[in-house]
Amino acid sequence: MRISGEDIKRLIPQRYPMMMVDEFEQRDDTSAVTVLTVRPDNYFVIHDGTMAETGLIEHMAQSCSALAGSLSQGDKAPIGMIAEIKHFRCERRPLVGERLETTVTFGLTFGQMTLAHGVVTSNGNTVAETDLKIFMQ
Repeated sequence: MRISGEDIKRLIPQRYPMMMVDEFEQRDDTSAVTVLTVRPDNYFVIHDGTMAETGLIEHMAQSCSALAGSLSQGDKAPIGMIAEIKHFRCERRPLVGERLETTVTFGLTFGQMTLAHGVVTSNGNTVAETDLKIFMQ
């Protein structure tokens, strides 16, 4: 299941300039792989040509949103909000032009809260990872 271009908009509620998922590559019942190429006009690119750590967190959160959207039966993507970030680790900030592959995995869901884990890689090397608690409407 590969989704890209305008079709991503059915999976996530974010739009330009905050859209942080270019491709949705695969998924199973609890995990998905997404892709983002860091562009110079990305909202989170800072003066040195790298993506700020907050952009990595937002990308992982939107990857979770894409997974939730792909699992939903409705016409609109579910709205999610980051409720908590734990154990964030950033090895380095990605450069403009770099292709990021991100795997997100859903854990326990209780009511409208979902626990998730995200790992961002580039060329097979970990860039960042974190645990997220996401409130889904």
